[in-house]
Amino acid sequence: QVQLSESGGGSVQAGGSLRLSCVASGYIPIIHCMGWFRQAPGKEHDIVASIDSAGSTNYADSVKGRFTVSQDNAKNTLYLQMNSLKPEDTATYYCAADPHDCSGGFREVYWGQGTQVTVSS
Repeated sequence: QVQLSESGGGSVQAGGSLRLSCVASGYIPIIHCMGWFRQAPGKEHDIVASIDSAGSTNYADSVKGRFTVSQDNAKNTLYLQMNSLKPEDTATYYCAADPHDCSGGFREVYWGQGTQVTVSS
């Protein structure tokens, strides 16, 4: 089992920045892919970014050039640096971990509890 705990959400004006953190605990060696999803009210649960155990990253087109996903393996922590935030980035952000490689997408997912990000215009 893996437990994930996010922090770092909040309210910011458009153009501002936030950094989300996700601390993983439990049986960490089984995890090969981690990422961030987000869900806005009335919308789908969409992937934002992912990173594999080798450090390779992928991003949704809507956040490319603005968001950066990274991990500190020594601290079992995943980060999402969000810059140039837009009102459409407003959502609940969820940390996700999967024992499978990122190339096949998230299939057997452990979820965090979510953290709210609100961007005002």
